[in-house]
Amino acid sequence: MSLSAPTLLVQMNPTHQFKPVASKSRKTVRSSQCLEGRTSHSSKAVTVRTRTKPSRKQTRPQSSPVSLPCFRNTTILPPEFFQIDALDLAPRFLGKFLRRDDVVLQITEVEAYRPNDSACHGRFGVTARTAPVFGPGGHAYVYLCYGLHTMLNVVADKEGAGAAVLIHACAPVCGLETIQERRGQQTEKPILLTGPGKVGQALGITTEWSNHPLYTPGN
Repeated sequence: MSLSAPTLLVQMNPTHQFKPVASKSRKTVRSSQCLEGRTSHSSKAVTVRTRTKPSRKQTRPQSSPVSLPCFRNTTILPPEFFQIDALDLAPRFLGKFLRRDDVVLQITEVEAYRPNDSACHGRFGVTARTAPVFGPGGHAYVYLCYGLHTMLNVVADKEGAGAAVLIHACAPVCGLETIQERRGQQTEKPILLTGPGKVGQALGITTEWSNHPLYTPGN
């Protein structure tokens, strides 16, 4: 695997100033059972979507340090961080960072999917396309939406669970010029990265990254 692989990071004592993406924090649960779905594991569909401003307060995980030109005291999230229920994992991604090459994004909006959700690819069972979503938590599941948009999901829970968290929106932290070039849009406004297809395009990822462990060092 190339050293330009994407990596999920957390930063302690950040010094970089972030522009807010949302004027108001919100959390919406779309479900026939609402939050009861977190513990019941019912067959009814449960999808949680949550959005927040970039956070400057992070929790120190047990993981190895990584050097970034715009960061200090940055670490890679460990494998065990991801191996919990998707509905519990999703809000933990908020404020974390995605890095590939010189591009660093801060996660601001996510969606969680479990196999009992009618919108989850895991509901189809293991196929050539969906096999990565049944892998261990912390691996990437990347697919094309409508044959155009590259969607980055992070596999959740234990191996075989078939659950994942979609990275729905981010804020740029480093590599703005590269992001703008990949997006074909010369703006610093939130519209640059509000949408999962825009996030995938900004990171320059393809479906070849599906099944890549996001807890391994990138470039």
